[in-house]
Amino acid sequence: MSDTPVPILMYHSVATAPNDATRALSVAPEAFAEQMALIGDLGLTPVGTADLAGRWRSGRPLPARPVLITFDDGYEGVHRHALPVLAKHGFPATLFVSTGWIRGAYDTGGGLDTMLDWRQVRELAAAGVEIGGHSHTHPQLDQLDDGALRTELIRCTEIVTDELGARPVSFAYPYGHSDRRVRRAVREHGYGQALAVGNGLARRRQGPYALQRVTVRRTTGAEEFERLLHGRALARTFARDRALTKGYALVRRARQVRRKAIRSRV
Repeated sequence: MSDTPVPILMYHSVATAPNDATRALSVAPEAFAEQMALIGDLGLTPVGTADLAGRWRSGRPLPARPVLITFDDGYEGVHRHALPVLAKHGFPATLFVSTGWIRGAYDTGGGLDTMLDWRQVRELAAAGVEIGGHSHTHPQLDQLDDGALRTELIRCTEIVTDELGARPVSFAYPYGHSDRRVRRAVREHGYGQALAVGNGLARRRQGPYALQRVTVRRTTGAEEFERLLHGRALARTFARDRALTKGYALVRRARQVRRKAIRSRV
């Protein structure tokens, strides 16, 4: 069975004038349009998250040169700027929403910039964008106790289902963080696949609940973007990210050990 590596692009905000909180992970609308045009020029085939995982699960062949286009959190520019470009090219994409950040009845006020409202999310879904879960309040899920983790997943799933009339089947971990317990909970709550970060190409052998993505930033130029699509020089491009991730992983593990020790004494 094929284990063809697949680039999964991770976008956040698409904005002309992002605020300081989202600037680094935002992409200018002009840059996004150029990147989508390059995907078309290179002959890549965008697919949806559920489609990719379903093909790997069933053994069905992948399309020629597959690529995934994903957005996290739910920023308004995905509707304003990204959707017209995706529609122009006929590209599918996946939007992972933090339901407590979407403007409307469930808004917790945690959104980092101007967020989508539910009407816009429904319009994205109607245009063929897969809507996935991204928790309710965007916490670091592996730092939560079992009850809080369950609440984040249930709340997110129920709200998306109520608003769209369809249960989300794909999930993306906030901050990319997960562990075995979190991945098991995501699976038990009905998600068929989940995306991390990792800044590497996705492969079938990673398993459906730990598929890697590559980060697209405001500083990602055309040459670097093409390298991401081909999976070239990823270690060099994301060397600083990986060093920070390893260091932070040690801190996170220490926190988990400390919490377990505290719970065992109670």
